[in-house]
Amino acid sequence: MNKKTMRILVEAGALKKVRIVARGSRFYVEAVTPKDTLIAETGRGKVRTWATLDAAAKWVRSIGVGKVMLVLDQWQPSQQEMALGETNGEKVIQEQMDV
Repeated sequence: MNKKTMRILVEAGALKKVRIVARGSRFYVEAVTPKDTLIAETGRGKVRTWATLDAAAKWVRSIGVGKVMLVLDQWQPSQQEMALGETNGEKVIQEQMDV
């Protein structure tokens, strides 16, 4: 779900909760609706990730959300990022989120 669509859902009151989830050394955003859990995406439909918690929090705040749940059980701050091509890295992130 891209930023514009997520902002529309926030304005409509359709989100039950928003989570910032740490996976490895990166962060991504999940939005929970009554029917589904949506993941923030780039304009090209790829999973949107951030290197720092404050960057992810600023993005969430920019869509109009003031409260989030922070999920850190799989955070590995010292883990180095893999130097993969864009497609491979996103595939790894997607596979990890599907687990």
